[in-house]
Amino acid sequence: MYENAKAMLEKAKKGHYAVPQININNLEWTKAALQTAQELNAPIILGVSEGAGKYMTGFKTVADMVKAMIDGLGITVPVALHLDHGTYEGCLACIDAGFNSIMFDGSHYPIAENIEKTRELVRICAEKGLSLEAEVGSIGGEEDGVIGAGEVADPKECKQIADLGVTMLAAGIGNIHGKYPENWAGLDFDALDAIQQLTGDKPLVLHGGTGIPDDMIAHAIRLGVSKINVNTECQLTFAAATRGYIEAGKDLQGKGFDPRKLLGPGVEAIKATVKEKMTLFGTVGKA
Repeated sequence: MYENAKAMLEKAKKGHYAVPQININNLEWTKAALQTAQELNAPIILGVSEGAGKYMTGFKTVADMVKAMIDGLGITVPVALHLDHGTYEGCLACIDAGFNSIMFDGSHYPIAENIEKTRELVRICAEKGLSLEAEVGSIGGEEDGVIGAGEVADPKECKQIADLGVTMLAAGIGNIHGKYPENWAGLDFDALDAIQQLTGDKPLVLHGGTGIPDDMIAHAIRLGVSKINVNTECQLTFAAATRGYIEAGKDLQGKGFDPRKLLGPGVEAIKATVKEKMTLFGTVGKA
């Protein structure tokens, strides 16, 4: 069921669980995520970075593939197709391509410009029935060439953005994209609590879900996080499973070189990772 993220996140906020955003990179990724969500009767958000969209030959290709796959697989759970860390121009392109949810990452702009651009996208998304995520305080690490230092967002600026009418708010609280270094200081729960106090019922988003300890995830959900992004962990498990298949020489046995067989273990690894995250986030059975 193709729908924007508004209802599923409002329900998650009230129910004290989080909906996973699973970033997709190709057909296998998308199929694995959708099948797992359906199996677990869980809502899901499919995230697409601008780089991944370009890799998959454009946002329209991605939107058409997701819609066709929902139909072809008989998916009945809520599915949002979401632009991840979009530029202003990327947001407009995804709206035209048929996405039903977008993220505008204006965190690198001065707050006044972030507010101005976000306000315009709020208007457009309201007209077209899309959900919109905005960001305050850059997320650490690197994603598609966008590098953030892991800033802690100003709660007052978070309230300014939240009050514009965005669906969900991503606020930097020391989280980073990719693998976490050994000297990582952890999430700033005082900042998250302060943001939650000022933004009220607004669903909050935690980026960089790979590598955050389970107890921190649970604490973040208690403090209002309703959407958690997972990308790197799926990539790592996919790569490890594919490596294991090849190192075992299975690609040299019979028709083991067939890409449907070659990629099979990686697909199962993605499914297992998504299942693990949905269980941890409390999403199972919440469709």
